[in-house]
Amino acid sequence: MELINNLILGFGVAFTAQNLLYALFGSVLGTLIGVLPGLGPVATIAMLLPSIYALDATPALIMLAGIYYGAQYGGSTTAILINVPGESSSVVTAIDGYAMARKGRAGPALAAAGLGSFFAGCVGTVIIAAFAPPLTELAFKFGPAEYFSLMVLGLIGAVVLASGSLVKAIAMILLGLLLGQINTDVISGVPRYSFDVPELTDGIGFVVIAMGIFGFGEIISNLGQPEENREVFTKDVKGLWPTMQDFKDAWPAVIRGTALGSLLGVLPGGGALLASFAAYTVEKKMRLRPGEVEFGKGNIRGVAGPESANNAGAQTSFIPMLTLGIPPNAVMALMVGAMTIKGIQPGPQVMTSNPQLFWGLIASMWVGNAMLVILNLPMIGIWIKLLTVPYRFLFPAIVVFCSIGCYTLSNSSFDVYMTALFTLVGYGFYKLGCEPAPLLLGFILGPMMEENLRRALLLSRGDWTTFATRPLSGGLLLASVLMIVVVMLPSIKNKREVAFKDEG
Repeated sequence: MELINNLILGFGVAFTAQNLLYALFGSVLGTLIGVLPGLGPVATIAMLLPSIYALDATPALIMLAGIYYGAQYGGSTTAILINVPGESSSVVTAIDGYAMARKGRAGPALAAAGLGSFFAGCVGTVIIAAFAPPLTELAFKFGPAEYFSLMVLGLIGAVVLASGSLVKAIAMILLGLLLGQINTDVISGVPRYSFDVPELTDGIGFVVIAMGIFGFGEIISNLGQPEENREVFTKDVKGLWPTMQDFKDAWPAVIRGTALGSLLGVLPGGGALLASFAAYTVEKKMRLRPGEVEFGKGNIRGVAGPESANNAGAQTSFIPMLTLGIPPNAVMALMVGAMTIKGIQPGPQVMTSNPQLFWGLIASMWVGNAMLVILNLPMIGIWIKLLTVPYRFLFPAIVVFCSIGCYTLSNSSFDVYMTALFTLVGYGFYKLGCEPAPLLLGFILGPMMEENLRRALLLSRGDWTTFATRPLSGGLLLASVLMIVVVMLPSIKNKREVAFKDEG
């Protein structure tokens, strides 16, 4: 009964004229920005943070959440139409989505992504509403040791679920952790690994790495292919709506992806990203029906499953941010920044001290997802027309937009130069067959892991057994060990290699 009363309060806040207007504005703006490859929700929200000073906290966060959903949808649009993921969690969508587009089936691919995302978003919202209150109670029992163990579990999960070689995935995680150490020491205040470069004392920006590796790096790798393999989708589109067979194939994938995304979304370090890779793996393990298209060649399940998973994961990624005060990904980190700007301390006390904001934000997630379906599905033809632009015109425009986005983050040309450096790194990963997603997870979690590790050791006077003797922390570490043991079993290892054999 309490849950129903809380949701009534939330929808009462979300359905006010002002908040509906900001949700609509955020959704439309997010979609427009998300459709431009390389400009995802991180850059967009970062650029718009100064604008929230004039707004109340609730409409400001509802607008930023709308941008998040819209940019996610736009990211899948670019992944399907031009094989350039608008954001990292759309990387998997591009595999089968672009193959469908090249066969003239961009419409069904986009519709499957949109409808799957809407269903997953609705389920994710219900899960947040149901599980956030008890998790908030649990959050009060978390100390530095528990937070550290939780992040270890997230990173090991990233290794296990990453595509391709386990050794390469581990190397990517370690590289991300090392890059995360380039900053100012949180306890002593001494710059580390900055090589006397003032701009590095605050660390490397996440947006810089993400844009360089996924945005520009993808562009260079596309330009390195023969022209007939890298044209922007220009073929005639036949049937902008999925067939009945498409629906039959897609709906089980949507349900599986939603369930998987809802579970993995709460892991710190990018649940939406993990969820999309895991969902694609699960779909590849499912038996193909007679006559069904192979994965990697335009199977609609390869679009519906990951898109549902990353949207459900994106929704449930709000749970650790709202209940624990831990941002599980870069967008949530920016949401934490927005709450701080408005004088709200993220964490367990938000639900009790500001219930209108807490439940209004949750209700607005459903509103935002509904708006995206209503706005975007009838506009599929417009997005296709918008992107039927030759690469020679499109890619310079993408580079300009990405460069502007990088520059405006801190009004520094240094960020643009760093993005160029990571572009070369990203292209190197592409040539070496390394999946860069785990690097991003390691980079986000590195500083937070170090801070909680040092705090736990300070509190225990240097006793390392504190991580194993505290029940919650010990349980999380035990789960991490079990995950490693399971993935190293010969039968599981062989199945994993088969699942990822053709991916990339």
